[in-house]
Amino acid sequence: MRRCSGDWKMEQLKGRIIYKGKAQGEALVTTQPISFYGGVDPNTGVVTEKGHELQGQSVKGKILVFPQGKGSTVGSYTLYRMKKNGVAPAAMINKETETIVAVGAIISEIPFVDNVDVSKIKTGNKVSIENERVSIN
Repeated sequence: MRRCSGDWKMEQLKGRIIYKGKAQGEALVTTQPISFYGGVDPNTGVVTEKGHELQGQSVKGKILVFPQGKGSTVGSYTLYRMKKNGVAPAAMINKETETIVAVGAIISEIPFVDNVDVSKIKTGNKVSIENERVSIN
């Protein structure tokens, strides 16, 4: 939030739509890439990758903000499995996405944008996404 003349203002960012949609929730932010295959438990949504900034935290229902994905193409199907199990993020924001995460978001119908300055979003921020628009409270 930015304070201007006594009023709280929402920060507005714009990105590129990977999968259109609307979502809102609490941001969960990492500066490290995420591997969904082997790095996130598809049954619980908890990050399991040893040494990862988010290790032990759940992505369920969060606006997951990370620079880009990494790892196996099976990561796309892991995201899909997370969605079917009800433990997927509400939406995702990347600095620059890659094919594995893009495909996972599309087949899972998870709103997703990239080309966003993710440094402006902090864990705990209330974030809403509507297509290419990202609003931070």
